[in-house]
Amino acid sequence: MSDASKRPQFRNIHVTQLASYRLPLAGLISILHRVSGAMLFLLLPFVLYLLEQSLRSEISFEYFKGITSGWLVKCILLGLSWAYLHHFCAGVRHLFMDMHIGIEKDSARHSSVVVLAVSLSLAALVALKLLGVF
Repeated sequence: MSDASKRPQFRNIHVTQLASYRLPLAGLISILHRVSGAMLFLLLPFVLYLLEQSLRSEISFEYFKGITSGWLVKCILLGLSWAYLHHFCAGVRHLFMDMHIGIEKDSARHSSVVVLAVSLSLAALVALKLLGVF
């Protein structure tokens, strides 16, 4: 029997196998990059509308300032902040990979860990600021 027949065969996975499939961290970062980009794109008109309304007068600014003091709005703002920070960090990673820097397996794994660590730590700083710690 030849060595080629002993090698494992890799086939496309079925939708029912997605829960048990172990995606590499670089793949997870790539999917999160797409999700954060879609989230930013879909919520951009809403955020721009709120910005426009808050800039109309001092009264409208104070009104929106009062709205943003609620915990639900703070959670939404934190989610938007994370999406922006993650999308930015992963975008920088992709720009380096487009220049053929860090496309080897080990360096791609390392850069995905760096993207996740930096985006989560920056999001934690935003969360601390939203909670009024500093």
